[in-house]
Amino acid sequence: MGLTGKCLCGAISYTVTGEPTHLSACHCSMCRRWSGGVFLGMGAAPDAVTFKGEENLTIFTSSDWAERGFCKTCGANMFYRVTAPGQHQGVYHLGSGTLDDHGDLQLTEQLFIDIKPKGYGFADKTNDMTQAQVEAMFSDVS
Repeated sequence: MGLTGKCLCGAISYTVTGEPTHLSACHCSMCRRWSGGVFLGMGAAPDAVTFKGEENLTIFTSSDWAERGFCKTCGANMFYRVTAPGQHQGVYHLGSGTLDDHGDLQLTEQLFIDIKPKGYGFADKTNDMTQAQVEAMFSDVS
């Protein structure tokens, strides 16, 4: 059956088949501005995600290596997707707040940990990556 989710108004919905790859927290300045705080995203392979209502989806190219999708009706942030060539190309990071049920998802990693605001933190041990480490993953982007 898979995991399901939708935007605030329900104009866009999705199904994820198979197991999600991970749940991560991104602390970069773009994600903080985009989400109003830390962005929690569930990773999913490109071929594991099916959308309904795609005509309501707006895509914003936010960097040399990624784009962000949101609902043009209610403005809900749906996903961050890697566009850079390489092993991560096409991977979705679906906003965890859009999920209908989180099931047993556990936070496994934090990105841009070195620029995380000091005013909050997560208790669980995660794989923490600095800005330099995240950028190195996409170093072949021109």
